[in-house]
Amino acid sequence: MTDLSGKVALVTGGTRGIGRATVVALAAAGATVVLTGRDAAAAERAAKEAAEAAGAGEVAGRALDVTDGKAVAALVREVAREHGRLDIAVANAGVMTGGLLGMIRPEDVDSVLATNVAGTLHTVQAAARAMMRKKARPAGGGGTSTGAIVVLGSVVGEKGSAGQAVYAASKAAVATIARSAAKELGKSGIRVNAVAPGVIETALTADLGEEVLAANVANTPLGRLGRPEDVAAAIRFLVSDEAAFVTGQVLGVDGGLVL
Repeated sequence: MTDLSGKVALVTGGTRGIGRATVVALAAAGATVVLTGRDAAAAERAAKEAAEAAGAGEVAGRALDVTDGKAVAALVREVAREHGRLDIAVANAGVMTGGLLGMIRPEDVDSVLATNVAGTLHTVQAAARAMMRKKARPAGGGGTSTGAIVVLGSVVGEKGSAGQAVYAASKAAVATIARSAAKELGKSGIRVNAVAPGVIETALTADLGEEVLAANVANTPLGRLGRPEDVAAAIRFLVSDEAAFVTGQVLGVDGGLVL
């Protein structure tokens, strides 16, 4: 099993769904994890539940609105100061608003872009700064690693989807952030990758309706919807030293979904 003992990780949007599963996966591998959510009480409750589910590691919950760049920077500095380092960051916080082009409201556009795009940029920027402050340590393959960052894209960001133009655009931007940041930060020993989930059984997809979900299953060669744990396992690999030579990639976790 992947060993993340001694590593400190930050997971935004870690109170439910893919974020929560990622927190459990990282903590179970031995990492100390700080998860964030918009509500402090919910974040603390999620941290306690995740720690119990993981049976290892240490998990703490903090309140954070990723659309507030100053708040993101302050929290990341605080986490790095408290633990003496930041090794892993997972920019998972996101929102999804569907609707045909003619029905999308301006406020929905602003909300999706502020959270998914600006929020991801804030997290990557703050995490990279914290990681560059610590001394590089040996990584698998003989190189050095000062940190690993994973951002949450989506299969629709790669292929597009009717009724999800704004969400798809935001996730395409997230993938580009990963590729661009990887080019900039590689010389500092920081790897940046993205995962692009297909249709995963989470609160974000619960409102799609049975007909839509059934159609997606029919278009998925593996014959089922994804589970948060499927994505969390991919993230755990990407932040580990097993992926020491992997950066600037967008890893599809979609069961082969054909859109």
